[in-house]
This record gives sequence, structure tokens and C-alpha cells, in this order.
Amino acid sequence: MSELKGLILSGGAGTRLRPITHTSAKQLVPVANKPVLFYGIEALVEAGITRIGIVIAPGTGDEIREAVGDGSVFGAEVTYIVQPKPAGLAHAVLTAEDFLGGSSFVMYLGDNLLRDGIADIVEAFEAERPDASIMLTPVPDPSSYGVAELEGERVVRLVEKPEDPPSNLALVGVYLFSPKIVEAARQLEPSRRGELEITEAIQSLVDSGGDVRSRIVGGWWKDTGRLDDMLEANRLVLDEIKPSNEGHCEDSKLEGRVVLEEGAVIRRSLIRGPVVIGRDAVIEDSYIGPYTSLGDRVEVRRSEIEHSIVLADSVVEDLPSRLEASLLGRRVRVTKSDGPARTLKMLVGDRSEIEII
Repeated sequence: MSELKGLILSGGAGTRLRPITHTSAKQLVPVANKPVLFYGIEALVEAGITRIGIVIAPGTGDEIREAVGDGSVFGAEVTYIVQPKPAGLAHAVLTAEDFLGGSSFVMYLGDNLLRDGIADIVEAFEAERPDASIMLTPVPDPSSYGVAELEGERVVRLVEKPEDPPSNLALVGVYLFSPKIVEAARQLEPSRRGELEITEAIQSLVDSGGDVRSRIVGGWWKDTGRLDDMLEANRLVLDEIKPSNEGHCEDSKLEGRVVLEEGAVIRRSLIRGPVVIGRDAVIEDSYIGPYTSLGDRVEVRRSEIEHSIVLADSVVEDLPSRLEASLLGRRVRVTKSDGPARTLKMLVGDRSEIEII
């Protein structure tokens, strides 16, 4: 097991995914029927890191505690750390100082997904023991991210959302730190956003002669903070699923890679994978197309859905046209009344009821 601790940040407000996040933590919105947060916990455990602190917000913390528990189901020991307000990533580090206890650690943003995990990254950090190591990936729009300027693998400058980016290498939401980052964070003043910026803390290490290294992420990386990114993450994960069928099919056809979880019932329908259909879902006289995840107990009747995420206990019935590129919250009901068909694209919060007229 690694000597490093893990720190997962799950305290953000999730404003870009509203209205879903009015009633649910953004880190618990599922990708391929698994909460995004769980992928981060699993990545840490796979890298040998089992002592994990999860930074939570007062408003959504109880929901995360209930979903994760004490961490034993993941093979981890989880400690919860309440951050009173979202005052920046470096502020979260300071909030977690007691938990960290002078250890080196991996900081993992709870709404991020890395295809290839972090095991090799952790192994390299423990072998080389730099003051910090940051993950980078090339992006087409670097001005939307924190961007690094490098000399070889060494970081010489970090800039947050620059107008004139020094490179196309954006910071991924995984950082590896020695205890020196805590003192660097303690010296910060709030930025113009009113936050203690982790990029400024890392830059402080660089300016003081610290050994700050970088690694280019292999495979894909997604920040799931927006609808389009959430749907793309769902697509990427579904692209690698292995088919399984624990459900029941009547007069239906399954094409491609389809996962039917226990108790799911498919009647007179076409399911074209990659698709995941949750426990006790019911699909009747419908078409479920590629890159769709339907949660537990979802009901779909006489409708078509493709490239979408539908959360648990929702109902979609009698839609006149295909539902595409949509995210429906829990206990949503979407039905049709009389009227002409229209194209449908939705981001719908929990317990909503929509009638297409």
C-alpha cells in the first residue's frame, strides 16, 4: 500500500449542471450508472491509496456521506472534512490539514474522470519524491483552463485561464503534493475571484526553487462539470463496457454491447449499444440507442432515447420524437399531450414533470 493519503474535493456547488445540482451533489451524478465520485475513489484505491479524506460542503455533505459510507465497500478508510464555503482548492488543502498530518498526498477533483487511472503516476511520484507533480493534457482551448509552461518535465510557470496561453497543456484535476504545499497555501492572498488558488500555491513552490514536475495524461480525461462533458464522459465509459444480461427480454432485440442489470425488463423494444440499463427498469415498445444510461427503476414506454442519461425512478412515455443529448434527474416524468412533434433536448432537475404539447 502507498504511504500517500488521498484528498478528494467534493464541495463545489455545481452551478454549471443546475438544476440537477439544486437537489443533488454534482459528484453523485452518474456516468454509466455509477456516480462520478466513485471513479475517483476507485482510482485512488487501485493506486494503493486507502486513507482518503473527502472534502464536502455543508449543503450536500450528508448525501455524499450516505453514498460513500465509511469507504469499506471500496477497500478504503474515508474521513469527511467540511469546507464551510467554496473558497478555492488551496483553501480546501488548508481545511484538510489535520487529516493530512504532514503526509504527502494526491488531490483528486471529485468530478474528474481519468481513463487510465493514476497508479503509474503515484508510483513515479513515490520514486522521485518531487515537491509537487501535476497532470497535464493538450487541449484545443487552453485559455479556458489553468495552463503550464514547461522546460522538459519541469514546470516553470502556471497561468490561470490566460488570454495568451504559453502552451496548450491544461491542468488535469489530479495533483500530487509533498507537505510543502500546505505552507505555500498558507502564504496566499485571495485571488480576484476571492479564492485561494492552487495554481498560485504551486507557482510559489516553483518560484522558491522547488522541484515541480509534470506528466502528460495517457488516455482520455474529462471534467464532468457541464452537460456536454457529462454526456461525453458517459460515451467514453460506455465505449469500454462489457455486455451482460441479468434482466429479462420479451420479443426484443439487443444489438452491440448492452448491460441489463438485475430485474430489468425489456418488451417489444430495440436496444442498440453501448447502453446500460439499471436494476428493475422497464422498457416497452421503445428504442434505446447508443451511449445511453438508464438508472434503476426507470420506465420508458413508446419512446426513443439516444446519447442521454436518465437518473433513477424517472418515467418517459409517448414522446413524439427522439430524446437526444439530454440529462434527466431523479423522479422526472416526461410525457406527451396532443400536438405536433418537436425535437427534444433537456437538462431536467429532480422531481420535475414535463408534458410535451
